[in-house]
Amino acid sequence: MPHRFPDDPATVLHAALARVAAHHAARASDPALGRLRAAIGRWQARRLRRTYADLEAQPRYAAAIRFFETDLYGGADFAQRDADLARVVPVMKRLLPDAVIATVATAVELNALSLDLDAALGDVLAPERGAGSAAADAFTVPEYCAAYRAAGRYDDRVLQIRMAGDVGVALDRYVHKPMLRGALGLMHKPAHAAGLGALQDFLERGFDAFAQMGGAVEFLATIETRERDVHDAIVAGSDAPFPDPGVQGP
Repeated sequence: MPHRFPDDPATVLHAALARVAAHHAARASDPALGRLRAAIGRWQARRLRRTYADLEAQPRYAAAIRFFETDLYGGADFAQRDADLARVVPVMKRLLPDAVIATVATAVELNALSLDLDAALGDVLAPERGAGSAAADAFTVPEYCAAYRAAGRYDDRVLQIRMAGDVGVALDRYVHKPMLRGALGLMHKPAHAAGLGALQDFLERGFDAFAQMGGAVEFLATIETRERDVHDAIVAGSDAPFPDPGVQGP
């Protein structure tokens, strides 16, 4: 089921940006907390790279996997992007269709939810690892799985997976609309001049990645299936649902 919005998706975007800003402020005010949560994000990004290494090795999917890892579902720090977006929401309302704003809002909501869930993991892991420890991100897969179960939030975990798919479905739909893609290309210089560079670059990376696939149904189904399999295995009690992402190699 697609993610639903009220009549004004900019309202949803404003609320999601406020949630994200609160997380960035918390990290900035407590460096130890910031290091731990950043470490959790990096650890999960490594897990994603290993889980989808086979897709990233295929030219058809490589750009889309990088987009998911860096723009949607990985451990990147979006503080600057989100600060830029917060400043230009009124401009977005004038220049972009509501459907595109809704897609951006879903992406930011996904970021906010991921930060919520990372914070919940951090609350469990911090007493075990020491938030200020240099080895705070050296936890094992069993420790991660135990923290995942202790934190709970299972409905939010499933929602996180679904929202990533919703953004992908929307982008796949947009790339089949030549007028929208053409308008995006024409907006490149004006968007950067107007302070919309972060938004413009996000949309261009997404459009380019999904256009390169030539159809995203199989890709999005694979993402959802694998992420649900990992989630279900952890919930069922598995302490080895994926290889240790701290170990180098395939």
